[in-house]
Amino acid sequence: MSNKAVINTEKAPAAIGPYSQAIKAGNTVYLSGQIPLNPETMEIISDDFEAQARQVFTNLQAVCEEAAGTLGDIVKLNLYLVDLDNFAIVNKVMEEFFSSPFPARAAVGVKALPKGSQVEAEAVMIIGD
Repeated sequence: MSNKAVINTEKAPAAIGPYSQAIKAGNTVYLSGQIPLNPETMEIISDDFEAQARQVFTNLQAVCEEAAGTLGDIVKLNLYLVDLDNFAIVNKVMEEFFSSPFPARAAVGVKALPKGSQVEAEAVMIIGD
């Protein structure tokens, strides 16, 4: 018998491929990558990197909340940036959404992201005891 559960919310963009927004296994939640899609229109919210970063964290937060957690419960965060020159901006935006102690994190430069996004974030969250 599996203790795996699918997490899905309309407050974050629907999956644009064969994956779930998140999967909960025990008290660990694996959050799929979020790009800066508006959940209602499924369009990239802006060409502005800072606005895209805010939307990514807003989407991630919605999935965390659907799984009965918060961004503060994230223990590992992976960021994917098309332009690593935006590293300082994503750090600034991240500090608007997270507080110390911050999760472990990687920031990786990539050639391209789905739908022309400039940033994507995926995470692992631990909830409960």
